[in-house]
Amino acid sequence: MSEPKKLYVKTYGCQMNVYDSERMVEALGSKGYVQTDTPDDADMILLNTCHIREKAAEKVYSELGRFRPLRDANPDLKIGVAGCVAQAEGEEIIRRQPMVDLVVGPQTYHRLPEMVDTLAKGGRALDTDFPEEDKFAHLPKTRKAPRGPTAFLTVQEGCDKFCAFCVVPYTRGAEVSRPVERLLHEAQDLVERGVREITLLGQNVNAYHGAGPDGAEWGLARLIRRMAEIDGLERIRFTTSHPNDMEDDLIAAHGDCAKLMPYLHLPVQSGSDRILKAMNRKHTAEHYIRLIARIREARPDLLLSGDFIVGFPGETETDFQATLDLVRTVGYGQAYSFKYSARPGTPAAERPGVDQTEADDRLQRLQALLSEQQRAAQDGMVGREVRVLFEKPGRMPGQMVGKSDYLHAVHVDGPETLRGQIAPVRITASASNSLAGMLI
Repeated sequence: MSEPKKLYVKTYGCQMNVYDSERMVEALGSKGYVQTDTPDDADMILLNTCHIREKAAEKVYSELGRFRPLRDANPDLKIGVAGCVAQAEGEEIIRRQPMVDLVVGPQTYHRLPEMVDTLAKGGRALDTDFPEEDKFAHLPKTRKAPRGPTAFLTVQEGCDKFCAFCVVPYTRGAEVSRPVERLLHEAQDLVERGVREITLLGQNVNAYHGAGPDGAEWGLARLIRRMAEIDGLERIRFTTSHPNDMEDDLIAAHGDCAKLMPYLHLPVQSGSDRILKAMNRKHTAEHYIRLIARIREARPDLLLSGDFIVGFPGETETDFQATLDLVRTVGYGQAYSFKYSARPGTPAAERPGVDQTEADDRLQRLQALLSEQQRAAQDGMVGREVRVLFEKPGRMPGQMVGKSDYLHAVHVDGPETLRGQIAPVRITASASNSLAGMLI
């Protein structure tokens, strides 16, 4: 029997890419590949890329250059690029980096086994189609044993919103929702392998509208409530959402579904209606503020997270002040903020930019306010009792780390037998990005 071939996968970007990487490993398992944690002795290196951040493509080319000594030492080493940069760049990747053997987009990685067959015949493989068939239906039905008590599960892909700054509709395609029965089967399989918490993923996850077993179209709230019936699944989360798709039943689920955690990531991007219109967000600041009030009415202890872009083309200081006003009104326990950078092919990329010095200054001021709110939220946890799902040992001897219901990282002194368990913890201290506590 031949030795298994080693596959090294490096994942960039979002949680959905983490999920996709796991499925790529499983797909290539049919060709005798097993995952390795280092590229040094790999038979195949696969970069699963993200196109969201600034200069994403150039960073991929730079990373590929670092693998040249490995290719020189092992001419049989196969190198592939997957994900959104692969979708956007296509044949250009092979032109600029001839040592690349394989380029596969995020909608076609189920075809990896056939692409490997092409490589075995001495050719190169390129597939960046948007196929009609459901890629998930062609992937292995049985998942490998997860590495911990938490897992991601993609329920929806693509986006129809066409925000002016975003490449997702071009790299991931139109919104597609997976059928309910397949999701329930996969969730059950994960739970049987020790998973206690599942995060439902989608580029626009609350636009989920999958075909149900009853012939009806199910929304995300109905899927969550059905998934909550799975014995052994203790926690459910979802990300990332759009304000325009936060429907009444999903708001209600935050109050009446005990397994749905009190944490919500709901990007707003700007507090200025003028900039929101220029972004093609199709909601106003007031709409967002009223929406948050309704969700908090359903779940008063909700911890809110968001995304913000500063320095968007045309943004003035008045527009930026409106963003600061919204942040002060809403109050965030966590948030991500970025300075606008153009993405080729998006409408905003053609517009005159904001002075970079001013954009840098705005980002620093926004991050200072968001950091102040995050620290206040964490400090407010001290003295409270929370439930923690323990995931792994901490950096210190005898320390375990897990996540609270509110997605805070929590450190306690305790045995490794806590891994995979949910235990009550009293919070004793707040650090910059984590909490410390003691088992009750």
